Amino acid sequence: MLRSPFSLLRLTRSYLIRPESTSAWSPPPPLDPSPRVSAIVDDLAGLTLLELADLTETLRTRLRVDQMPVVAVMTPGMVVGGLPGTNKSSSGGAASAAEVKAEKTAFDLKLESFDPASKIKIIKEVRSFTDLGLKEAKDLVEKTPAVLKKGVLKEEAEKIVEKMKLAGAKVVME
Repeated sequence: MLRSPFSLLRLTRSYLIRPESTSAWSPPPPLDPSPRVSAIVDDLAGLTLLELADLTETLRTRLRVDQMPVVAVMTPGMVVGGLPGTNKSSSGGAASAAEVKAEKTAFDLKLESFDPASKIKIIKEVRSFTDLGLKEAKDLVEKTPAVLKKGVLKEEAEKIVEKMKLAGAKVVME
């Protein structure tokens, strides 16, 4: 049965404005699915997780779906246009390397060396910006060169490097 656009408009208006209702809009009544769809839904609702996994694999092979869809997850340092390190322009390796370094916002702090006389001060500073206990912080400082903290924002990393330098340690942002 073909309906004209005007009859659809009247049908839509009849759902939007009803004289018997107090509100201007109310949702249309839910449509009952066909008996075949209802039976399929009932059958699927009764399956176990293992049976659902088998069903998924069977449907993938029958419908010739080779791969599951890829879901992108943003991670720190990822460029909005794609994966980290990918560059849309093909200008040159040196220019793209400079862009990647310029865009870096998360750094790893690495303790390279320290003054043995100020070892206790350095351990206290390490404990102040990490969740380590006394023994863990001491072990970390003693096994220099070691990464103190990973994924630190640039501003916070610069503050930590300055504090460690005052305490007598050489810390590098990587």
